[in-house]
Amino acid sequence: MTGTRSPKAEGIKITVNEVRLQLAQHLARLWRYGMVLSRNRDVAEDLVQSTCVRALERCSQFQSGTRIDRWLFAILYSIWINEIRAQRVRQGQGFVDSDELSQLADSENTEDKHQYHALLQHVSELPEAQRNTVFLVYVEGFTYQEAADTLAIPIGTVMSRLAAARLTLARHLMPTMKKELQ
Repeated sequence: MTGTRSPKAEGIKITVNEVRLQLAQHLARLWRYGMVLSRNRDVAEDLVQSTCVRALERCSQFQSGTRIDRWLFAILYSIWINEIRAQRVRQGQGFVDSDELSQLADSENTEDKHQYHALLQHVSELPEAQRNTVFLVYVEGFTYQEAADTLAIPIGTVMSRLAAARLTLARHLMPTMKKELQ
């Protein structure tokens, strides 16, 4: 249910019950985004819980007619940034093993699994800003503008981060692909 629109018409406030229903539909995606940000299962769960609480408390701030998933992702990201600032920590929040994330892959081919693991490993090693942008655009399917709005950055920054991430990933994956072709 990516990109579900508010069930209400413009100008009508969404109810707490409607927010609860939407939260239930987006919990897995929010948790996955929490994992991308924090790289730690417990922290991701805390981020999702805080996001749910804040969304319910501030449901009157939701602008009807807009994507509720984008609003929820923006709340989660805001909470994450606030946590980072409060702790003055940018690194050391744990690491998500590629094995843990590979459960999402349903590839049967061993070569595909190997390439998938290698890609996940390289994506997880990207700088945080690039990793977050890659996740929103390529995993969650956000448009560049939606990712920019979610991260509160200019669209040009989104494009720059994606270009840098693609270049880094290409550099890391090219030697692997050359070996496999030989």
